[in-house]
Amino acid sequence: MMSASDKGVLMIIRNSRYLLLFGVLASALFASLVVWEVSYRQGIKLAASTGTGDLNLATDRLQSHLRRYRELAVLITNHPTLGNLLTSSPDAASISKAQDILLRAADRTGANNLAYYSSAGELLSSAHDVITASPIVQKLLDRALDGALGSQSGYSTMGQREYYFAAPYFAEDRTIKAVLVVSVDVDRLESEWRGTVPTVFFLDHEARVFISNRSELIGWERSKNEIGLHPVQGAASNFSSKLINEKEIWYTNWGPYVPNTSLHLTKELPIIDMRAEALIDLSSATKIANLQASMTAVFVLFLGALLLVTIQRRRVLADANAQLEQKVAERTADLKSAQSELVKAGKLSALGRMSAGISHELNQPLMAIQQYSENAVRFLKLKDTKSIQSNLDEIAKLSQRMARIIKNLRAFARNEHEPMGRVDVVEVINSSLKLVEDRIEQTQTELKLDLSNTPAFVKAGDVRLGQVLLNLISNALDAMEGSPSPQLTIRVTNESKVKIYIEDMGPGIDDPERMFDPFYTTKSVDKGEGLGLGLSISYGLVQSFGGNIIGTNTATGAQLVVTLDKWNDT
Repeated sequence: MMSASDKGVLMIIRNSRYLLLFGVLASALFASLVVWEVSYRQGIKLAASTGTGDLNLATDRLQSHLRRYRELAVLITNHPTLGNLLTSSPDAASISKAQDILLRAADRTGANNLAYYSSAGELLSSAHDVITASPIVQKLLDRALDGALGSQSGYSTMGQREYYFAAPYFAEDRTIKAVLVVSVDVDRLESEWRGTVPTVFFLDHEARVFISNRSELIGWERSKNEIGLHPVQGAASNFSSKLINEKEIWYTNWGPYVPNTSLHLTKELPIIDMRAEALIDLSSATKIANLQASMTAVFVLFLGALLLVTIQRRRVLADANAQLEQKVAERTADLKSAQSELVKAGKLSALGRMSAGISHELNQPLMAIQQYSENAVRFLKLKDTKSIQSNLDEIAKLSQRMARIIKNLRAFARNEHEPMGRVDVVEVINSSLKLVEDRIEQTQTELKLDLSNTPAFVKAGDVRLGQVLLNLISNALDAMEGSPSPQLTIRVTNESKVKIYIEDMGPGIDDPERMFDPFYTTKSVDKGEGLGLGLSISYGLVQSFGGNIIGTNTATGAQLVVTLDKWNDT
């Protein structure tokens, strides 16, 4: 019989499976929605690319057709037969010839009419007898009389859509004597591309659809602050829009030949004073997005089924991995602790090597302080205040010197991070040399110094830079140990950057590229000669100053160069 605890475990397993199943279904839905959105946006981007090309073709076609009539107006206006009409009283033959020229030009080009006006606005001749003066014609005449080529869209007195061009006629004295007006039948232009794809329409200066390859949209207009279109009469059209990827998407119900969901594109046509707009059908983008979303949902569900089959095994592996990670974390913590102990041991080793020099540096001022204090006591009995003051001043100087030595030692031991400031490189070098002065004398090392005559100020930490130089000098002395004629050269250059050169006459560097790696050393670790941390620590300190250290081999030994930024007082 199953116990209560076993039933509880079984219930938990069943609930977790239900949760997993719900998660798979939710993931399939979410993934399909994401894929649909991405695919649909890509479809919009592709439709924008192809639609822009279609809109450009449509606008170029319209403008090229209209350009023919503009050129016709420019050519015909200078015809000498028409110029004969400008005499005070042209005869009937001149009038007949002029009308014949205009009529033939209209028949050959398909123009609706050609009319020749005097500068006073009087109709001198026309291809057809019926051409009524209107505000549009008067506006064209006024523009042409100003010396410009006029163009205007509008409606004739019969309500017919027409596009007009007006070209001035200049006499020999450069005055305008006449104007030729050419009217173009817009219906005839549309007949060549009506019903083509995509839906294209052209709005005139009154924001009214003047030309379109969809006849049902002719005459629709756009009110101020409106995005879509609406018919002049009748019920308002169904319309809404939104932005996707900064592209305007229109949702309409304007008839069987206008897409319900479309990408809206626009192009300004200042030459003919119109605005071209196109509606690019997005039904194909929707179908592709639906297909890809369905495939994604099927794929996610398939993966979910596999996941349900293997979930138990994965749980076992997860438990094993958790145990392994815990062990790795424990071993990593042990390694970090061991590394920290090694770093401390490296510092203690360096401090041991420095102890002789530090002992000498501290003993000298201590003995001097004792002597000066005894002298001060004797002068006190003699009431010689001037001598007492002199001895106390010397004691103060020696105390400051000892404090500086102890500060260097404490900074090296604790790796203190005092703020960076202006540091004199020459002074730091001299202070570091004092700490190894006894060792230089004991090894009979020849010391060559080529330091700047003036202070070389850099941006660094005084104590930390001293720690770096002391370590580099000690390493150079170690490298020359046992050499019959050791020689240590230290020089400073002060140019765009301050460089410190430390050169020895030892055996050189085995691997310059690895010399700054932690724990890399050529010394015997088991004999306590070093842990390979000094150069790594020095490299990190110089890097914290914004500088660099490089090591190279020379013909006589090794050379280390410390490069530091100069101190900028500003």
